[in-house]
Amino acid sequence: MLAGTLMLGACTSTPPVTKEVSIVPITNHLEETNGAFVLKSNTSIGVIDAELIPAAEYLADMLSGATGYDLKVKEGEGTITLALGDVQGKEGAYTLTAESDKVNITGNSYGGVIAGIESLRQLFPPQIESKEIVKGTDWAIPAVNIQDAPRFEWRGIMLDVSRHFYTIDEVKELLDVMALYKMNKFHWHLTDDQGWRIEIKKYPLLTEKGAWRKFNSHDRECIRQSKTDNNPDMAIPEDKIRIVEGDTLYGGYYTQEDIKDVIAYAKIRGIDIIPEIDMPGHMLAAVSNYEGVSCFNETGWGSVFSSPVCPGKDSALEFCKNIYAELIALFPYKYVHIGGDEVEKTNWKKCPDCQKRMHDNNLKTEEELQSWFIHDMERFFNGKGKEMIGWDEIIEGGLSKTATVMWWRSWVKDAATKATAQGNPVIFTPNGQFYLDYAEDKNSMASIYNLDTTDNLTPEQQSLILGVQGNIWCEWIPSNARMQYMAIPRLLAIAELGWSKPEQKDWNAFKQRLSDQFERLNIMGINYRIPDLEGFNAVNAFIGEGTINVTCLDPTAEIHYTTDGSTPTLQSPVYEGPIKVTETTDFTFCTFRPNGKKGDIAKTRFIKSEYTPSVTAAPSNPGLKATWHEFKGNKCSEIEKAPVNGTYPVEDVMIPKKVKGNIGLIIKGYFNAPQDDIYTFALLSDDGSTLTIDSEQIVDNDGPHGPKEIVGQKALAKGYHPMELRYFDQNGGQLKLKVTGSDGKEIPFTHLYAH
Repeated sequence: MLAGTLMLGACTSTPPVTKEVSIVPITNHLEETNGAFVLKSNTSIGVIDAELIPAAEYLADMLSGATGYDLKVKEGEGTITLALGDVQGKEGAYTLTAESDKVNITGNSYGGVIAGIESLRQLFPPQIESKEIVKGTDWAIPAVNIQDAPRFEWRGIMLDVSRHFYTIDEVKELLDVMALYKMNKFHWHLTDDQGWRIEIKKYPLLTEKGAWRKFNSHDRECIRQSKTDNNPDMAIPEDKIRIVEGDTLYGGYYTQEDIKDVIAYAKIRGIDIIPEIDMPGHMLAAVSNYEGVSCFNETGWGSVFSSPVCPGKDSALEFCKNIYAELIALFPYKYVHIGGDEVEKTNWKKCPDCQKRMHDNNLKTEEELQSWFIHDMERFFNGKGKEMIGWDEIIEGGLSKTATVMWWRSWVKDAATKATAQGNPVIFTPNGQFYLDYAEDKNSMASIYNLDTTDNLTPEQQSLILGVQGNIWCEWIPSNARMQYMAIPRLLAIAELGWSKPEQKDWNAFKQRLSDQFERLNIMGINYRIPDLEGFNAVNAFIGEGTINVTCLDPTAEIHYTTDGSTPTLQSPVYEGPIKVTETTDFTFCTFRPNGKKGDIAKTRFIKSEYTPSVTAAPSNPGLKATWHEFKGNKCSEIEKAPVNGTYPVEDVMIPKKVKGNIGLIIKGYFNAPQDDIYTFALLSDDGSTLTIDSEQIVDNDGPHGPKEIVGQKALAKGYHPMELRYFDQNGGQLKLKVTGSDGKEIPFTHLYAH
């Protein structure tokens, strides 16, 4: 008996042949008609509106590499015709009609035509992405009629180039993937404490000194992982290192000409770029190089964050505005992003200039002083014809009528409600789901895809949700290959959430369409992450004989495995189908890309079991008992060493309402098994957690991490079994235990626990 077995094919099995059109994000309406359009060497691309010539040239270049065709662009109708027209829907809507002899794409904007081009691109075989000529391929697409429009106007990705730097070619590669999946906003996080990445001609020291650093703790950790894990993607790229007077320095920056080049590249692909110079905090690379910008000459780190800009000094305000004046002259878009998060205000409390500013403006707290600074900068932006975006901390001191809020703190659950109630637009980017630097697990994409952006909002408030954005913070992402690995394929789930109608959302259907994208991404040379293998838990129990049936969402990947504890290589046995298990066995699986590159390692234990007897004396009280410890550590085994703050009865596995701040929980009681069965325990937590039943650890989800679920099994006889669950929180605040029987049905908590 084996619980949780999935009867699906392995990675190496041949996928079923289907003619069904597969596009990500899913289109609003797609109808297949009779026939097919075949791309030929004499195919022409026509434009009805001259402003679409860059889009036509983009399409011609897209189709020429693999085919070898020199496709001509002309004004007027062509075999493929691009036009602007009255297409219903938000900006970016389009229609695409493909017949046997022609293709017509009409958009309600330039971006709509680009969206139509990207759908056309996905209608072609994946080999169309090749940069080299592919022979023997029929460049045919099905005859279709598509009407499509975006759900949200903002479908974005943020890239942090301060913590680790990315060249303009690496940025362009990310823009290419964004365009393919109809993402239209690139948020460029250009500066932070760890590096200044954009040339400001008035202040040359920002790049001469601020763009370079000695290796910091992030760099050293990346180097350590590259060696211990034998992972070259975690190494610091040599082209970002230079030696100056014997010192090894890391960094790089963009000249203003580089910036113009990337802006032009993005514009052709229908992507707006939103620059961010984070202030008044996260400015160490600036305040350490120019006097009169911080409160005191000595700069560095406070108790949590770095020395900020001094809002009390007119010289500091002038400095900030001069920087943004050069930035605004470069970026021809509606928005600029000021950051405004994580400000260390200790210096402000001691600074006479700040205290005078507060007195002169009747400001009672340093939080109000931060808001005064944000509003002063916003007035400057407005005067330059721009609107301001800030992280959700800008809500705390009051919002202007024109500010847009980027909600990132998932634990501040009412941020979007407050902002939209005041009439301010909001962009959803909650860190729990949308921080793509967080480690991915089997639930990560589903949590993105199934996000409800309308929860607790009135229709009027819902109309103020501009869209969604994924954020790639790069403290622990040192290379372009690692950046792509962390962001993709989760980027595709964000793209579909932002584009497609809610009523079209179907997680299982999306997974199938996602599966169809991996060959295309391989040909593009994108270093995506192969999704988690499925078909097993971290710990699996069986009685008699079990079966392990591994499944993989990527049909191009190959699975290798070992049972001796060693790491699989390409020389290890290939997983080719279900494996019978008759003895307790430890399996180690590893996926490999077609190019031989190794994916993640997955370990699972299959335990031959008997039903563990229940206790003889039944407990008398329903629910569980949670003991709260004042815990600041990062290992569950150390929680009991911390002082006890209180003990609380809880009806389910949860964080008691009164428990806040430094949290270490030890939850004890009994699990009531309804019958002899193999039970599956899925423990989700942010941060670490462990679960022990009958003195045996079933789930090890320990250590600091984002939302992560680990699943284990145990064979239990009917009756009560002692259990202990441990959990600590380092600003995550998530804890949930789901229990199912061998029938796959979840057991209500009201029947589960006693103490």
